[in-house]
Amino acid sequence: MIKAGDAIPDVTLKQMTGDGPKDVNLKDYCADRKVVLFGVPGAFTPTCSETHLPGFVQSENILKEKGVAAVACISVADFFVMGAWGQSVNVGNSVDLLADGNSEFTKAAGLDLDLSAFGLGTRCHRFAMVVDNGVVASIAVEDNSSEATVSSAESVLANLA
Repeated sequence: MIKAGDAIPDVTLKQMTGDGPKDVNLKDYCADRKVVLFGVPGAFTPTCSETHLPGFVQSENILKEKGVAAVACISVADFFVMGAWGQSVNVGNSVDLLADGNSEFTKAAGLDLDLSAFGLGTRCHRFAMVVDNGVVASIAVEDNSSEATVSSAESVLANLA
């Protein structure tokens, strides 16, 4: 599993925009700035929609005051689902929703989570990480994917220097 001190994987994710889907190279996205990446097991799921994503949306200004240039949510989903989810939660421009449809990031980072017993297949562990100039500065992964405690916006804020 990816850990502090590791380089962020060089993978391309997708983001839905007003002009349609666009490629987002994660290594480039994280270069020369501090970003917060957080992962969720599934868009439109209860904890993800009611707690995890809204916490980062509401914390946008405080994160920026602490030097965070961008916040992105990653999920093993397609860009259509991520775009619709963002609209349903009124994300606006506060959080970039990045689709990891082929699980490239999730597998490269060792964050894959087998939820096939629940009919969900392979998903991403719930996590939050601070990436500084392409290097993981800190990462917190939930033991229970239905909870957002160590990966919450509040927890990230408390641990930002």
